[in-house]
Amino acid sequence: MSEKMIPERKDIPDEDQWDLKPLFDAEEKWEALYAEVEKQIETYHTFKGRLQESLTVFKEALEFHLTVSRNIDKLYTYAQLRNDEDKSNQFYLGMQQRALSLVTRAGELSSFMTPEIQTIRDDIITHFSRDEALKEFRFYLQKILRHKPHTLDERSEQILAMSREMAMAPWQVFGQLDNVDLNFGALTDTEGHTVELSHGNFTTFLMNPEREIRKRAFFLYYRAYGAHQNTLAATLSSSIKKDFFYARVRNFENCRTSALFDDDVPETVYDNLLTTVQSRLAPLFKYLDFRRRALGLTELHFCDTYVPLIRGVDFHMPYEKAADACVEALAPLGAEYTAILRKGLRGGWVDRYENRGKRSGAYSSGCYDSPPYILLNYEAHNINSLYTLIHEAGHSMHSYYSKKHQPYVDHAYTIFVAEVASTFNEVLLGQYLLRFYHDRPKMKAYIINREIDNIRATLFRQTMFAEFEKIIHHLVETRKPLTLEVITAKYRELLQIYFGDMLVIDPELVLECLRIPHFYSAFYVYKYATGVSAALALADKVLTEGNSAREAYLNFLKLGGSKFPLEELLEAGIDMRSPQPVERAVHHFEHLVDQLIEEYEKL
Repeated sequence: MSEKMIPERKDIPDEDQWDLKPLFDAEEKWEALYAEVEKQIETYHTFKGRLQESLTVFKEALEFHLTVSRNIDKLYTYAQLRNDEDKSNQFYLGMQQRALSLVTRAGELSSFMTPEIQTIRDDIITHFSRDEALKEFRFYLQKILRHKPHTLDERSEQILAMSREMAMAPWQVFGQLDNVDLNFGALTDTEGHTVELSHGNFTTFLMNPEREIRKRAFFLYYRAYGAHQNTLAATLSSSIKKDFFYARVRNFENCRTSALFDDDVPETVYDNLLTTVQSRLAPLFKYLDFRRRALGLTELHFCDTYVPLIRGVDFHMPYEKAADACVEALAPLGAEYTAILRKGLRGGWVDRYENRGKRSGAYSSGCYDSPPYILLNYEAHNINSLYTLIHEAGHSMHSYYSKKHQPYVDHAYTIFVAEVASTFNEVLLGQYLLRFYHDRPKMKAYIINREIDNIRATLFRQTMFAEFEKIIHHLVETRKPLTLEVITAKYRELLQIYFGDMLVIDPELVLECLRIPHFYSAFYVYKYATGVSAALALADKVLTEGNSAREAYLNFLKLGGSKFPLEELLEAGIDMRSPQPVERAVHHFEHLVDQLIEEYEKL
C-alpha cells in the first residue's frame, strides 16, 4: 500500500510557481524600499494643517499620500504572497507582519488627512476639485467627502489607525489555526493509497462515487473542527464584535450599513437578495430530491451533495490543458483578451499546486506595479479546479484592464464588481464545455450537473451565508450573547430553511459556519450571489448580442474603481437595485434542473 503525502514547498518545480520577480527580483530590494517608505511616512507631518493653504500644496499632499500607498501596496503584496506559499515559514510570516505594521504606522501618521480635507471650507474644496489640475482626484475626493458624517476628530482617527493591527487578530488566529495547525488525518482512497486529507482535496473526496469514502472524508474533516470548535467560535465572535465596535465609532446605524457604505450599496439590494432567493427555494428542493433519487439513496446527506450524478465520467485535465480550455472558453471576449490571458496562465501568474503549509483555497492578487497573481491548489481530477482557475482568471484580467486604463488612484475595483467578472468567466466556461461535449450525452449531462452545483453553491449557499452574517451581527448589535451554542443553533435553523426536508442535517454540518474565512470580512459573501446574478445576465448579453455587448463588458472591466459599483454595472446594462437579475438567476437554475432531468432520463 502506497502513501500519498502533501509535498513540501521546496519540492514544487519552479515552473509550477508564480514568478514574483516583477515585484522584487531580490529581497534586498524589498528591504531597501521598506527602509525608504519608513523614512517617507515620517514626513507626513509637513502637510499637517496646510491642506487648504493652496491648490499646489493640496495636490502635492495627495500625490505624496498616494505614492506612499502605492509603495506600501507593493511591499505588502510581496510579503503576503510569500507568506501564503507556506504559512509555517517564519521568515515570510515575519515579513508579512512587518508589512502589516508599516500599513498601520502609515495609517496612523496620515490619519489627519481625511478629517482635514473634510474640514476645508466648502467654497475652497469646491474650487480645488473643479480645477483641471485635480481632475484625476475628483472621484477620490468625492468618496472622502461623503464619509464626513462618519469621520472623527484628528486624535480619534489616529487612535483608530493605531488599532488596525490589533483588529486583525481574530482573522490572523483563524488563519494560522485553519491553514497550519489543523490536522485532518488521512484515509484510504479507492486505489488503496493512504492520502492525507486537506483543504485542497476535501472536495475531491466528496466527489468520490464510493459513499463510504465520502462519509469518512466528511466526518474526518469536521472532527478537526469539532476539536477546536470553542476556539473557532471565540475568534468568530471577536471578529463580529470588532465589526460592531468600528460601526459604532463611525456613527453607522449597524454593521451592515457600515460595510455597504463604501460601495454606496443600499441595504435594499442585500434584502432583495435574501427575500428573492428564500422565496424561490422550490427549484433547489426539486434538484436535491432528484439528486437523492439519482444516487439511489433513501436519505441525502451533505457528503452526497458534491458527487457527480453522472457515473462513468472520469474527469482528468492537467493544468496546461485547463489553461488552454479557459482561453478557448473566453474567445467571445476577443483576441486581445485571450492572448493576454494565455501568456499569463502559461507564464508566471499562477502558483499552481498544493504544498504543505500553503494557504488553502484560491485567490487573485497583485498590486498596481505587478502582474496579477493567482494562488491555486489545482487538482487535475477535480472539475472544480478548472472552474476555480477560470474564476480567478476573471479577477486577474479585471485587474489587468483596470491598471491599464485607470490611474493608481482609481484602479482598485470593489469586490462587488470583482465577483461579476470572475463568475462571468465561469458562465462562459460552462457554455463552452456544453458545446465541446455536445455529441457526448454523458459528458453533457455531467457539465449541466456541474453548472447546477455551481449556481447552488454561489447563489443559494452564499445567500444563506449572507443571512447568517446578518443574524449574528444583529445579535451582537442587540447585546445578545454570541456563544458556540448560539452560533451553531442559528446556523442549524438556516440549514433547515435552505435545505428543507431534502437534506439530513448531520450534527457535524453545523460546524461549517466556523470554517468560512470570508466571515472575517464582514458582509462579503452576498457579493458572490449578486455577482453570479449579474454575470449570468451579462454573459447572456455577450453571447446573444455580439460585439456591442462585448465592448460594453470590456469597458466595464476598464472602469476599475472609477465609479461606484452599481453605476458601473448600469453602464454594462444591469440594474442590481432591482430584484430582476436575481429572479432571472433562479429561473436559469430551474431551467438547468429541468434540462438535467431530461438528459439524465435519456442515458
